[in-house]
Amino acid sequence: MLTSAKSAELIKHASNAFLAMKISFANAVATVCESVGADAKQVCQGMGMDARIGPRFLNPGIGYGGSCFPKDLLAFRSVARECGFDFRLLDEVIRINEEQRQRFLRKVRSALWTLRGKRLAVLGLAFKGGTDDIRESPAILLVQSLIQEGSQVVAHDPAAMARAKEALPPSVEYAATPYDAARGADALLILTEWEEYAQLDLPRLARELKYPIIVDGRNLYEGSTMTQHGFTYYSVGRPTATPEEPAASIPNVDRNESRVEAVPVEGERSA
Repeated sequence: MLTSAKSAELIKHASNAFLAMKISFANAVATVCESVGADAKQVCQGMGMDARIGPRFLNPGIGYGGSCFPKDLLAFRSVARECGFDFRLLDEVIRINEEQRQRFLRKVRSALWTLRGKRLAVLGLAFKGGTDDIRESPAILLVQSLIQEGSQVVAHDPAAMARAKEALPPSVEYAATPYDAARGADALLILTEWEEYAQLDLPRLARELKYPIIVDGRNLYEGSTMTQHGFTYYSVGRPTATPEEPAASIPNVDRNESRVEAVPVEGERSA
């Protein structure tokens, strides 16, 4: 395809903005799914079967990041504004992406009642699996928020830990394996869709965790599988999966104080 330089530049900006919009749309759909009790993974899979839509980038999670989507979306919006067009659709894409991180934090608070003093295992620091790139990574931003709220974080990533050390506070610990990260943790958070995180030894993971609580920001597992192994499993846009036998209660929590601080996810009962 032969184009002018201006058209070529807009092709790049518009393409990445469209893909970012597709991610934010999936996350907005997930919010509705949580409110009505539907399964966002199934809804997005069904949408993706329509050839006019397609399944790629239609995955709810903790939001987009990286070096391209945020930058190109802002550049495209800036070009539009310079031309006198208020591209408000792009504003909403950005807003939904930022809100998705806050929704995930609320989900973790709902699972633990409070974040202060909790030891949290974090799996994934790169903005996506298969890279060591942490630029605009939602995982990095979430870890920073967890630290600010008084959590102790121990993290693992197959490739991005060296770079993450330059961006995160020195209080963050780093583990050699996912199981080392989980050892003694009050909960485990999955923030990057690494393939190895979708193939964890679940019985071993349950033994390592202090409490069998997993908050999966990438929907790598099915709730039925997790409850069979005794986990209370939170994911994005799907009902909380709870085993028949309730998990051990979380000690040292001031219930009155935590009820004020905890903000339940819409459509989902707090723990």
